[in-house]
Amino acid sequence: MKTAFISHQDCVLHNMGPEHPESPVRLHAIRRVLERSGLIDQLHQLEAVPVTPEQIRLVHADLHQTRLEMKLPDEGVVYADEDTALCPDSLLAADLAAGGSVLATDEVLSGRVRNAFVAVRPPGHHAEHKTAMGFCFYNNVAIAAAHALQQPGIERVAILDFDVHHCNGTVDIFKDRPEVLVCSTFQHPYYPERYCDIDRPNIINCPLPAFSPASDWRDAIEQRWLPALHEHKPDMVFISAGFDAHKEDPMADLNLEEEDYAWVTERLLEVAETYADGRVVSILEGGYNPIALAFSVLAHIEVLAGLGDQTT
Repeated sequence: MKTAFISHQDCVLHNMGPEHPESPVRLHAIRRVLERSGLIDQLHQLEAVPVTPEQIRLVHADLHQTRLEMKLPDEGVVYADEDTALCPDSLLAADLAAGGSVLATDEVLSGRVRNAFVAVRPPGHHAEHKTAMGFCFYNNVAIAAAHALQQPGIERVAILDFDVHHCNGTVDIFKDRPEVLVCSTFQHPYYPERYCDIDRPNIINCPLPAFSPASDWRDAIEQRWLPALHEHKPDMVFISAGFDAHKEDPMADLNLEEEDYAWVTERLLEVAETYADGRVVSILEGGYNPIALAFSVLAHIEVLAGLGDQTT
């Protein structure tokens, strides 16, 4: 079985302006590097499909989608918050980002693919139950995880988030649902500074000071994430794959490199093989240096596809 690569050309239509870091260039860079490496031809490529209103309501308030639709401009941009703007095509892209994440979940659960990477935008992990924020409108990984929990044989899932920003939205949605384990590494203090101090047994927050070495990040995963995962025994593993902790990323101050992303992917695949029949869905979050992002995604997918060198 191959690894699925799920994307859609209309995800680049969401455009918050030429100076905004969450840019269509991000997806163009990823595809260009995957094509030049030849890896794209070894993946099972699928087009994302739109999310349904019912799937959105699995994790968001009943009127969340309607409120966003009412803000959608006929031209130009309007702001949902100080960082998050809508253009006329923003919700088309957001529908495809969330729907592509659900499609990936169904493809993996069906056994048609080994695992999946979802290359979509806008990202999702800051979107809370009632609130769009932090470049995010719908919480893609939360929708996918909630959808998985409706399927036969899926009683527990894990969401692993290595974006440099804390996954406040994912925590807000699942903080009182013990069947969902949420583990996050993130720079702290830093945006969004919401839910970073929450105390729940199913929430494993691992804050790291600015300029922490990659060894500290690896230690947090080995000492905090992995024991929690072995205790939780997830039936399916979801990854919020943000690559903005890369040392070349302009948005933060951690020091990861491509080999660190390969390493964490290997560790999470080992957990999935042990408890979840290898079922993994990885969904793009942040990453704002297009070159560093693209090569980090390449390293991540190589491991998902069983093509990367073992990293120690």
